[in-house]
Amino acid sequence: MKAQSSRAYGAVAAAVSLALLTSACAGSDSTASAASEEGGKPVTLTYWTWTGGAEAAAAEFNRTHPDIQVRFSQIPGGADGYSKISNAIKAGDAPDVATIEYNVVPEFASQGFLEDLTASSAELVRKSFPAGVQNLVTFGGKTWSVPFDATPQVYFYRKDLFEKYGVSVPTTWDEYRAAAEKIKVADPEARIGSFPTDAPLEAALSWQAGAKWFEVKGDGWKPAINDAASRKVADFWQGMLKDDLVFNYGAGTPQESKSKADGTSVSVLGASWSAGGMISAMPDLKGKWGIAPVPHWGTPATGMYGGTSFAVPKGSKHARAAAEFIKWVTTDPAAMTARIGALKNPSSALPANPAMADVAAKAFDTSYFGGQDLYKLTGDQIATIVPGWTWGPVWGKVNADFKDEAARNGLASGLDKAQESARTAIESRGLKLAK
Repeated sequence: MKAQSSRAYGAVAAAVSLALLTSACAGSDSTASAASEEGGKPVTLTYWTWTGGAEAAAAEFNRTHPDIQVRFSQIPGGADGYSKISNAIKAGDAPDVATIEYNVVPEFASQGFLEDLTASSAELVRKSFPAGVQNLVTFGGKTWSVPFDATPQVYFYRKDLFEKYGVSVPTTWDEYRAAAEKIKVADPEARIGSFPTDAPLEAALSWQAGAKWFEVKGDGWKPAINDAASRKVADFWQGMLKDDLVFNYGAGTPQESKSKADGTSVSVLGASWSAGGMISAMPDLKGKWGIAPVPHWGTPATGMYGGTSFAVPKGSKHARAAAEFIKWVTTDPAAMTARIGALKNPSSALPANPAMADVAAKAFDTSYFGGQDLYKLTGDQIATIVPGWTWGPVWGKVNADFKDEAARNGLASGLDKAQESARTAIESRGLKLAK
């Protein structure tokens, strides 16, 4: 079916949004041969992603799966990529497989943009991935995508500068502030790090503190973005900014990159995936960076910072074959071997599946971090991911409004604005607010 009117598609999305919050139906028989979808002929899947090494992984799949062939297309990351996917779905030209970040999965599912993968993939998710990531793809009693990576937070720090300033690696946020004060006194040009006033990092730190920005309650969504745990985090970092103990550079901006390279930012809050970019951007600092668990509030814990999953966009004519490819690309070590072998720059993403993580760990050069094992450290942190977090169905609006308001009036005000925006956006999309 080709282009649908906005009104017709909106009706479909509203119906799906209600089904999203009910138990899963039986679905198709995932045990049948994928080739049977086209009367025994090989099935051709279209696969859209922005991720590195994906084309090589698809080629390896094609080599070993004659019944299913994958046609790869590179698309932009971020908002441009999601617009391309959603426009294709609305036009009836959806790809069969696409990568969707965890924070976008509920938004796409509630708009009717994703096929329900419960029948084909729920058991796979339950058995092959850690509990800390399962809630990110399974909610409302249904499975909407399959995890690729796990992204517990990681603390990167300059070992040489910590030693120079007489600072120990902080294990708690109180210790982090004390270290920040000491560094500023020792070198007025340096700071312990940078804190951008944007929602992804605020969300990860709130998650670590026990917040639940969104929950599914009965047949509705309950936003709680300005809850007590999130306010505690916001107050801490607003105090750090007010007292000039951290920079306020935006994540990935030239100022932030320069401050890491020249040593004025002495540490970085990131995730496993951050390491690859650091190695590529700052090769001269090999051996000077160390890694540690992110500081906590008294008990070791972490939230997730980023992360990607694989989904079947609504309208795919080959959902069963797509689920087979997704299973392979998220759990078969051969997929990771092919992906890593094709990359020009080092990958440091931590696959959520343990067998895939083992392959990635063996390929990673630990010498940049002085022999520290990034994959062992991040793998151990998966067990400390605070359970129960669900991304909401209106993340795009929340993300934008938090950033704008926090930049103008502070982090706490950003939380209040995001909460208000979430409630309004949920209702405006025809979704139900839980009481």
